[in-house]
Amino acid sequence: MTRHGLGVELRHVDLHRGDRAVLHDINWTITPGQRWVLTGDNGAGKTQLMKLVSGALWPTPTGRAVRRYLLEGEVFEAPAGVLDEIAYIGAERQDRYERYGWNFTAEAVVGTGLYRTDIPLDKLSAADRRESKRVLAQLSVAVLAKRRFLTLSYGERRLVLLARAMATRPRLLLLDEATNGLDAEHHGKWLRWLEATVRTPLTWVLSTHQAADIPACVTHALTLQRGRIVSQQPAKLPTLRRVLARAEAARATCADLPQRRLRRHVSSNATSSTSNAPLVRLRQASVFLDGHPALRSVSMTVRPGDFWVITGANGSGKTTLLRTLYGDHGVADSGSIERCGVTAGVPLDEFKQRIAYVAPHLQTDQPRSLTVLEVVASGRYASIGLNEALTPADRTAAQRALRVFDAQHLATRRLAELSYGQLRRVLFARGWVGEPRFALLDEPFAGLDPVTRADLLDRVERFVAAGGACVLATHNTLEWPRRVTGRLRLRVGKARRF
Repeated sequence: MTRHGLGVELRHVDLHRGDRAVLHDINWTITPGQRWVLTGDNGAGKTQLMKLVSGALWPTPTGRAVRRYLLEGEVFEAPAGVLDEIAYIGAERQDRYERYGWNFTAEAVVGTGLYRTDIPLDKLSAADRRESKRVLAQLSVAVLAKRRFLTLSYGERRLVLLARAMATRPRLLLLDEATNGLDAEHHGKWLRWLEATVRTPLTWVLSTHQAADIPACVTHALTLQRGRIVSQQPAKLPTLRRVLARAEAARATCADLPQRRLRRHVSSNATSSTSNAPLVRLRQASVFLDGHPALRSVSMTVRPGDFWVITGANGSGKTTLLRTLYGDHGVADSGSIERCGVTAGVPLDEFKQRIAYVAPHLQTDQPRSLTVLEVVASGRYASIGLNEALTPADRTAAQRALRVFDAQHLATRRLAELSYGQLRRVLFARGWVGEPRFALLDEPFAGLDPVTRADLLDRVERFVAAGGACVLATHNTLEWPRRVTGRLRLRVGKARRF
């Protein structure tokens, strides 16, 4: 029997989150078999629109809103009848595994797609295991089948969840910045898989900021701006890619931003000292996670004014290296790590409180009920959430950090109300609330629109120029600083310096 795609119709749809209107008068029809690209700046409403289509959110009752689905000639006025036909991939689905500690094997995660459950409810049959491995192999990650999900890198987790979505055999696939964290090789394989959907009835919607994410088989494009549709039309691929490429090049025109604010926010220890003493030094450091060697004999020294870039494929050890520098992972006895100011008897937390650390797991772990001000203030203690009520000094420091990153207008909002890009800006403010000397940034710009990315990177560059230091892990050369003082390329935990 021929499978047909799923169609969606939205008419005069509004959406409010909390006391804010995030989508306004949305009118959009997705016809079965169409392949849409959804664009717009961070905070434009892309994720909220995707969730609305997926059935995860309900339109605000206005008396005129219509949301209906078309499947096999039958009309469904509510999503309940078609939920099994829709697969959604986004940062929040990936974050859920970390938040709830769902540490199943990759094979089992893909298996939940076969039965459309969040977690495994029974052991997979031999046929189920074969199908899970077959789908993982399509994305060239069959080798991960027996690995535990939470031991995987951010990019590896994303690939496993892509495989899970494929295992559901959806009729409508919603891909919300789905390529975040993928290295070049796996990005290419994912893109080729998406191109192959032209030979199927699959309907899909892809949100992205990057021209390289758009396959040639795209049929339509929609652009959101401040919660409103400003354009929807058949896609002209060269024009669409050209527009996004121009936006990606915006960094060259965003360099002349006000500088005084961030320079004042560099620790006085960094700006007043002429010492070039190392902030952190690794010597032949090896790290083992879940019984696997994650880093092998890595050596590096970070001094004030350094801007290191760490590259490597998914699972090569980039996140492990940064978490080791931060103090989350210990070094095997065969090597050593030295941190400035940390001697016998000095708590490691004192070092962490002087570090600006921005990483995907920190975005995942923050309690969604906290206000932005509370989350930023927690950075003073390098804590997740707060153990005590905010002090006046906490509030002052958090407000100052939010002003530094132009996010003071978000101070009273709760995390659950923020877009992905807004939340990432808040995490930068959290990192800088303690006036750090040293920044550790793990894929900090993934999922950000080009202007936001350029703004944040320029601020970090000024921090380094004023005497700070930074180690940045990234797959994207557009995210590199103008001045790189050191580069490590990791491969299966081994480092090569350039």
